[in-house]
Amino acid sequence: MCGMPQQPPVRSSVSRPSRPDASMSLITNVMDHSLDDGYAEAAARKRAQGQGGGMPKTLRARLGLAGGLVLAALVVTVGAAQARVTAPVVAKERQELIDRIDRETAAADKLETNVDKLRDDVSARQRAALKDSGGSGQADLVDVLSGATAVHGPGVKLVVNDAKEASAGGDAGNPRETSGFSDTGRVRDHDMQRVVNGLWASGAEAISINGQRLTALSAIRAAGDAILVDNRPLVPPYTVLAVGDGERLGSRFQDSPDGLYLHALEENFDIRATISTESDVRLPAAPSVIVRTAQPYTEKTEKGTS
Repeated sequence: MCGMPQQPPVRSSVSRPSRPDASMSLITNVMDHSLDDGYAEAAARKRAQGQGGGMPKTLRARLGLAGGLVLAALVVTVGAAQARVTAPVVAKERQELIDRIDRETAAADKLETNVDKLRDDVSARQRAALKDSGGSGQADLVDVLSGATAVHGPGVKLVVNDAKEASAGGDAGNPRETSGFSDTGRVRDHDMQRVVNGLWASGAEAISINGQRLTALSAIRAAGDAILVDNRPLVPPYTVLAVGDGERLGSRFQDSPDGLYLHALEENFDIRATISTESDVRLPAAPSVIVRTAQPYTEKTEKGTS
């Protein structure tokens, strides 16, 4: 048995347990080497040369840093001091401006109140002059016809409005394109002039547009695309109230050339217009009736002119 060769013992090798994150080697490598090697080498060289971060190492550098901090503190302090000094001045100027605005506003309101009082006084004097110039019935009639007093009674209500979908195009020879209006479907000042004149000719005794009483001195004009009545801008729809014999006034207007003109605007340009007979319409007095050239009729005037 001693001559038989012996086999070396076989040792069983037990393998190490694998890491739980062995399957995530790429992520593990990125986490372990998050800083690029070049950056790491540069940081190491700076540390070796004494250029690393932190406070300055030399006395000169420390003095420079201290001087910069002192300068920054000085700038902040001076700015705060200036703001503290100028703040009362700015507040005082602002308050003076507010007081001035309040005074001017109060003065404007006072002037407007005086204008209203003077306008009422002028209207009262005009009415008194009209009554002194003739009998009471004649004076009342003159008041109504001149627009110096509010009136009410039977009449018609005519509402004229722009087209729903108005086009800016059209024939170059179309007369509606030559008045400055950019839209053929919009109501023009000339249209309202014809409507009002047609109502007067049909027997209307008093007329208003959007609450603006018309007199013998009233003017209907245009400013751009806006319609002005006695220099007051109006916006559509335009509500025209006319006092008179309601049914007769309405039928005569629709059969008149001006009523047919309005109907043609409806047919050709889609302008909307409705007319209805009303049992009672109310019209305000004109704001002021100013006569610049006429004089009240008196016997003395008649003797002087004969």
